[in-house]
Amino acid sequence: VGHLGEAYEKWVHQPIVTKDGPRFFANDFCELLTRTKWWVIPLVWLPVVCWLVCISTQRGLTPTEAALAVVGGIFIWTLLEGNTFHYLLHGCHHKHPLDGLRLVFPPAATAILCAPVWTMFKLLSSPSTAPALFGGGLLGYVTYDCTHYYLHHGKPSKGYGQILKRYHLNHHFKVQNKGFGITSSIWDHVFGTFPATQ
Repeated sequence: VGHLGEAYEKWVHQPIVTKDGPRFFANDFCELLTRTKWWVIPLVWLPVVCWLVCISTQRGLTPTEAALAVVGGIFIWTLLEGNTFHYLLHGCHHKHPLDGLRLVFPPAATAILCAPVWTMFKLLSSPSTAPALFGGGLLGYVTYDCTHYYLHHGKPSKGYGQILKRYHLNHHFKVQNKGFGITSSIWDHVFGTFPATQ
């Protein structure tokens, strides 16, 4: 996609509506690492979240303080929902919205991206708070990825799930440069990216 230049925005928002996605690597093992079933995300990351919160409590945080740090981490994650490196992290999904194996982010890639985020959390908070805060961010990510998968492949019939699905499909098929929120539209209101039409 690098050669597309300014034509990228138009190209990426013309979806190919099939359940198959593109091949990223010639090497089969590398290719395998780019495809992930949705249930792998909570299976891999929820134990890590629990472990991180335990570290914070072992380092002296009370359960209430640890819970507040987790909520703080979730809050920080919500700010990141619309902030992606477009094609590799999200653009491929726009081009192939029905590819269920490229809808959630592979754990190996997440682990690599976690390193600088963890370093930032360690620098900006205390040794006892950093793990729970980071765990909250990771919990926000798991919630985001599972919600995103559900919005594409689930069938919410009413309530908040149906509102979120309509909102997200509007982002894919009508107004691609607005409506970035997955778990809520709060930050789209704050940053002026809430779509006028839904």
